[in-house]
Amino acid sequence: MGTGARRRPEHLAAKLREIREGLGLSQGELVKRLGLSEHLRRGKISEFERGEREPDLLTLLAYADAAGVCTDVLIDDRKRLPSKLPATPRHKP
Repeated sequence: MGTGARRRPEHLAAKLREIREGLGLSQGELVKRLGLSEHLRRGKISEFERGEREPDLLTLLAYADAAGVCTDVLIDDRKRLPSKLPATPRHKP
C-alpha cells in the first residue's frame, strides 16, 4: 500500500450540500429522509457539508438514493448532479 494521504473527492462536500438544498431539507430533515436517524446526527451533516468529515459508504449510498443518482456521481469529481433532484415524499411508504 502507498504511504501518501488517502485521495479524496474534491467536490463531495459541495455535492452533499447541493443534494440537501435541492431537496429543500434542513440538516435534521435530511437525516430522517436518509433513514439514518439511529446512526447519524444533524451535526455530522454539517461536518460532511463543510468537508471536515466524509460519510461512510452506506451513508453515501443513502445520499445517492435520495438524489436519484449512482454513487459514482457523488465520488467522481468529473460528474455533476442533475439540475433537478427528486421531490421529497410527503409520507414514507
